[in-house]
Amino acid sequence: MKIVIPETRLSQVKAQAVRTADRVGPMATQARDTANEKIVVARGWAAPKIDAAAHSIAEEIAPKISAMMSQAAARIDPAPVAKSRSRGPMLLLFMGLAVGAVGYAMYRKNADQWADTMKDSASDASQWVGQKTDATADKASGATQDAASKVNEFGGKTDSKADQISKKMS
Repeated sequence: MKIVIPETRLSQVKAQAVRTADRVGPMATQARDTANEKIVVARGWAAPKIDAAAHSIAEEIAPKISAMMSQAAARIDPAPVAKSRSRGPMLLLFMGLAVGAVGYAMYRKNADQWADTMKDSASDASQWVGQKTDATADKASGATQDAASKVNEFGGKTDSKADQISKKMS
């Protein structure tokens, strides 16, 4: 028993496969665009948080160091009536100021390095997501092309089989 497939059905299947293949390409492009938008949103969220943290540290730690140094100066300061000619307390005060200044400079440097690191890692994540979306779009496009070529191949085979069957029936 031979199976006869009408040409109209083959044309319908072929047309449907081509329409489906045409829909997959824009979906991959949309996925890439959505991922890029999400990265921009994440960076927009992170930037103010990092900036707020930097200001908070500067406003909280710097005053505490200043108060600590003022207390040290008050302890070192001789009584107003009895002025000491010793240079020790004054030297200690200047050394304390120098240590505080160095500590503050190190703090600022570390804060700047931390902010730069956060920028770099956000940039790396952005590049990674971009590469992944491009790869996904390429795979989807390849799959679409493969499906279209298989549909064309199947259509050619069914046409030749239909011709053979028609010739045998004649």
